[in-house]
Amino acid sequence: MMFDSEAETDREQTAIRRMSPVQPAEPARSKMLNSQRTFVNTVRKYCARHGIAVEIKSQGWLIVMQRGSQRRLAFGYDLGLNSAVTHRVANDKAATAEVLQMCGVACVPHTLFLKPELNAYVPPVGSWEAMLRLLAENPDGIVVKPNEGTSGQFVFKVMTKPKLELAVHKIFSLNLSVAISPYLDIEDEVRVVLIDYVPIVVYSKSRASVVGDGKRSLLEIALATIPAEQLSTVLPGMVNEFDQAALDGIVPPGQRHALNWRHNLDSGAEPVLLESGATREACVLIATEAAKSINLRFGSVDVVQVEGTWRILEINSGVMMEALSRLHPDLVDTTYSAALDRVFAEG
Repeated sequence: MMFDSEAETDREQTAIRRMSPVQPAEPARSKMLNSQRTFVNTVRKYCARHGIAVEIKSQGWLIVMQRGSQRRLAFGYDLGLNSAVTHRVANDKAATAEVLQMCGVACVPHTLFLKPELNAYVPPVGSWEAMLRLLAENPDGIVVKPNEGTSGQFVFKVMTKPKLELAVHKIFSLNLSVAISPYLDIEDEVRVVLIDYVPIVVYSKSRASVVGDGKRSLLEIALATIPAEQLSTVLPGMVNEFDQAALDGIVPPGQRHALNWRHNLDSGAEPVLLESGATREACVLIATEAAKSINLRFGSVDVVQVEGTWRILEINSGVMMEALSRLHPDLVDTTYSAALDRVFAEG
C-alpha cells in the first residue's frame, strides 16, 4: 500500500499556522492527569462514604478497592461489572457491528482491516483493494477510524483515494487495526448509559455551530463567538473538516453552520440531557437491545438518527463522563455510585 500524504499534511499545517495569530491569549484547557479524572475522584468519594480502602495505582489508571475480604478493581473507566468477553467485543467496533447484525439490531456497519504486518494471520483478501471498493460503493464518503479505542481520536471522513491513504497510514502508525464504515448524514446522536439494562443517563450530543451574518467568514465567526475554553477542541476539528475556501467563505445571514461533522464531546459537542419524550424512548429501546446482545451490564451505547430512523453507532463498556460532569456533577456521581453498589453487592 502506498501513501502520499505530504500535500494534505502541508494544508493542515498551513491552516493551523494561519489560525494561530488570532487565537485568544487565554491558555487552552490543560490536559488532566489520569489520577485527576472525574471517574477517579468519584470512586474515591464513594469509597470514603462506605468505609472502603482505596489505592490509586499505575498513574491513576488502576484503582484497588478493599472492604474486609472484598477486593474490587477498576481499570480505565471499567468498574468490572462486565465479563472480559463483553468488554473485548464492546471495544471492537467491527465485532460489535457483527453481533448486532446477527441479533437483528439496526446498526452502522463497520469493516475490519488489520495492519499489513498481521496479514499472515488472515486469508489474503487484498486489504487495499477492499478499502477502495468500500470507497467506490459509498459516494458520500467513508469514515476511517481505529477499530479499538474511544474519544474520537484519529477519526477521518474520507472522500478520495489520497485521503484514504493518509488516514490509514496515520491510524496504522499507532494501531493494529482499522474499521471503515459508510459516512452517514447523522441528524442526531444520543448516548444512553445503562446499568443492568436500566437507563440511568440519556443525553444528546449537540455539535458546536455558528450562525452567519452575511459579512464574516466561517473562521471569523467561530473565533468571535465560540467560548474561549472550547476553541482548543473546536478549531482542530474545523481544520480537518473544511478546506481554506470554506474557512474563508462568508456564511449567509441566519444560516446555522455546524463546525464539525462529528458529534464527539472531545471535538466540542455539548451534552444535553433528555428527560422524556419520543426521542428518549426510541433511543433507550434500541440501546437496551444492543446491550443485551453482548450481555453489557454497565456501559454506554451511542445511538444515531439517519433519515429519521435510529441505529447503533457503537457500544462502550467503560463509561466516561468527564464532559457531562462539568454540567451535571451530581448525576455523574449518582451513576457511578449505583454501579459501585452492584460491584460490592456481589460476592
